[in-house]
Amino acid sequence: MQRANPLRLFRSDPASPSLLRRELPLEGQVLGIVTILLTVIGQLMVYSASSAYAMTHSEFNFDSLYFIKTGLVYTIFGVALMGGLIFVPAGWLRRFAPIIFIASLIGLIAVKVPGVGVSVNGAARWLALGPITIQPSEFAKVGTLLIVAAMLATRKRPPENVRELLMPIGLVVGVVCALILVQPDLGTTIAVCLMVFALLGLLLGRLHQLSAAHGAELLEAITQLPEKIQQALRHSDAIAQVAKQYAQCRSMLFLGRLANFPIALEGALKMKEITYIHAEGYPSAELKHGVIALIDSSTPTVLIATRDGVYDKNLGSLQEIQARGGPVIAVGHEGDAKVQGLANALLPVPKTHELLQPILNVIPLQLFSYHTAVALGRDVDKPRNLAKSVTVE
Repeated sequence: MQRANPLRLFRSDPASPSLLRRELPLEGQVLGIVTILLTVIGQLMVYSASSAYAMTHSEFNFDSLYFIKTGLVYTIFGVALMGGLIFVPAGWLRRFAPIIFIASLIGLIAVKVPGVGVSVNGAARWLALGPITIQPSEFAKVGTLLIVAAMLATRKRPPENVRELLMPIGLVVGVVCALILVQPDLGTTIAVCLMVFALLGLLLGRLHQLSAAHGAELLEAITQLPEKIQQALRHSDAIAQVAKQYAQCRSMLFLGRLANFPIALEGALKMKEITYIHAEGYPSAELKHGVIALIDSSTPTVLIATRDGVYDKNLGSLQEIQARGGPVIAVGHEGDAKVQGLANALLPVPKTHELLQPILNVIPLQLFSYHTAVALGRDVDKPRNLAKSVTVE
């Protein structure tokens, strides 16, 4: 049987039906979903960073939603443009990809030219074109995505090794990210990298025999993420009750295995940032390597114990902690009677694909930190000693 060329993933089929009747290909669906998720996250970051500023300045009518309203206008325009581009033949986009990419590079360079670029509070990210101000880094996202997709589509054969694949793409992405970072704009740099990684992930998955069924399953789980996030947020009141119960403790431990270890670190960081409670994150597998000595009745352990390949090991860790008198607050799937029966308290989270579960697991941890801070009377919008940007080393 002839093996399918994984590079076909990025090529259009001239013999395919009309664009309006043709099913959107897998890569188009994935990239569309990733774009929407990044847009939602971006709007939340804008609101978090700008609401307090807008409320204290008359030029924004003391409206905390001023910047997010402005952003939504551009978002609607961008989504409409994206919806139209979906039905443009891939061959056309590939043909114009170099032009769009070069134009975006020129824009990124132009923002640093005196009299051309517009600088606000030391950040040079905008170009003034008469009454209109544009941000070239937003066009760079599209230009980089198109040029990388075109580079993959024009390959005559699959790459022999990862270096052959990543060297030219890394050079393109590196130049773009360097120009964006000097503006500075870390958020856009991360967005560009995530979109390129989504493309490479699809290709590498096909190269390593990612089945169509598995890819479809993962795609379906991605499409359900916004709904799952809303579902996770509905448990806010229940998590608030748990937070009130443990708000007076002086220290907490956060444990997670594999991909959930960095989620445990994020949970501990958020607890420190807004509650001022000492909190540390550790890999669950290292529980017996010193961490277990910290466990006592006054130190709760937040353990991520969702159903995955290490579920039984996490239950074992839970029981070991309780055997030493330590209370356990478990992040577990909704309706998981086993975890609920063993833990002192449950932070419920919806179930999704195992590879995507850590994205949801961070939500109850952040809600837990938020409600603990509220219970302690902390100002969650202005944590002490913290700033939105780091200006000194």
